[in-house]
This record gives sequence, C-alpha cells and structure tokens, in this order.
Amino acid sequence: DVGRMGIITPVANLEPVLLSGTIVKRASLHNEDIMTTLGIHNHDMLYVEKGGEIIPKITGVETSQREPGAMPVRFVSHCPACATQLQRVEGEAAWVCPNKYGCPPQIIGRIEHFVGRRMMNIDGIGEETAAALYKAGFVNKISDLYDLTEAQLMQIEGFGPRSAERVLTGLDASRNVPFERVVYALSIPGVGETTAKKIARAVGNIDNLMTYPAERLESIEDVGPTIARSIIEYFEADV
Repeated sequence: DVGRMGIITPVANLEPVLLSGTIVKRASLHNEDIMTTLGIHNHDMLYVEKGGEIIPKITGVETSQREPGAMPVRFVSHCPACATQLQRVEGEAAWVCPNKYGCPPQIIGRIEHFVGRRMMNIDGIGEETAAALYKAGFVNKISDLYDLTEAQLMQIEGFGPRSAERVLTGLDASRNVPFERVVYALSIPGVGETTAKKIARAVGNIDNLMTYPAERLESIEDVGPTIARSIIEYFEADV
C-alpha cells in the first residue's frame, strides 16, 4: 500500500479466515524490518491475531507447514503505483516513494485527507469519490476541488443533483474554516495537527505562508530546518 505521505506499507493477502467475529483477508506487515524479522515465505501458514480486538496483525510463521522450495517474500524496490525507485527514510524503518506530486495514491490520499472532518469538513467526498475525481481528470491537486462544477460531479458514478449540490455547498462553506485547519489539511510532510496550529498562529494566512522565508519558518516552535524545507518545497510544487 502507498500512503498519502508516500510511505510504503507491505500488506499480507490471506486466505479468508474468521477471527473474533469478522472475516480477515489482509493484515499489515508494517515495514520491511518487521517483514524480514518474521521471515515470511510465499504461501506460508501464519499466526494472526487482532490487536485490541480490531486490527489484524501477523505474529509468527508456522514453518512446519512451509511448502518445499517456497521463496522468501521480498520487499519491493520500486513504488507499486508509479514505479519510482523507493528511498529509505534516514534513521527510520520506512521506505517512501519520493514522487510526492505525481504518484496517484499520494494525490488521492491528500484529497481525501483535505476534505476530512477535522480538516476542511467537506461533506460528500470520501475515498471512492476522491479516486473517481482524480481518475476523471477533474482533481489533480487540492486547489482543483474549488473549480469543480455540478456538470463534472454529475459524471461521477452515484452522483445526482442533490449529492453534487451537497459537495459544492461544502466546498463553499470550507472557505471559512480556521486557518490552522487549512494548514493541517494540506498534507505538508512533517506538519501534523499540533504543528499546524503553531504555524497558523505565527504566519496568519495562506499568502504569508506561501512566501515565508526559511529562516522565519525555522523560528516557529516545533518547525526546524526539515519541516521548513517541506513547506517551501510544497508550495514550489504548486499542489
């Protein structure tokens, strides 16, 4: 799986099994290090449990059931969505796709995050609609949301006049969302909800943020050189 920040998460596809009342077909392997530590081979019999009775996780391998000649599962070297060569995050276990602004799952993920309740709170756009808008060529970057028309929305499967109107009304209402939520909604690498509030208080508005020099960004609490560089690169990329 490719997340909105480009982090690559290996996921095990399982033969369906009933576990704690639900059918489990997939389980996250989290990162390459965990996958390697488990030593999973293709078609292995795995031990799966639910963390907190909710999220399936793999805890081990039953090697006595391993097929003769089975090959170890290897972590990918290129993004499964856009084929860009992956990069290891320094000091971390994560591999990321560096094609931030051209990788479809990252773009769709940012759209979905932007419209979320704690961000811009735009009703009527979920994961499937965000993907459909991108695939139709109507929304290639977040700002394209505000150029959507009723005619375009009506071309999306499942949309009628009422649902299209709901989205357009939500987009219009989002123009009045507090600036701190806007900053968080943008999916700038390294800028979480708490940091977004501090940036918003220091900067004041989006026009200032777009032109703030690095040294002034770095002077904001919790914003060091890495996050300052992320902010500048974000707006240079015109996303």
